[in-house]
Amino acid sequence: MAFQHEAGTAFECLSIPIMLHKEFVHVDADGQEVYKCGFKIGGGIDLDFTKSPQGYTDNGIYVTEVHPGSPAEKAGLKVDDKILQCQGYDFTMVTHKQAINYIKKGKSLNLLVARYGVTHS
Repeated sequence: MAFQHEAGTAFECLSIPIMLHKEFVHVDADGQEVYKCGFKIGGGIDLDFTKSPQGYTDNGIYVTEVHPGSPAEKAGLKVDDKILQCQGYDFTMVTHKQAINYIKKGKSLNLLVARYGVTHS
């Protein structure tokens, strides 16, 4: 289940803060440290949500997969969570590639997500 939301417009929901500490994987050929989060995303303002195999109803960035035992699972991220912010950056108006680039930065992620059906704490 997903939200009915037009990108860039306000909507009422309970925002769930998630702090995800990435797991070190290795150093790449360029000498850069590589970290993994353990989740995949779908969506973005550049994609047609009507073709989403998950049935999403807007152009938001959604969690489409959470790997068992991953930093994402340990942090409490769930499939179908809608990422509203990443490191304070508004994710309701990003392309898929922009979202991936923000998620790849740094050793940890400070996320704000909305979860369908969660309206109060």
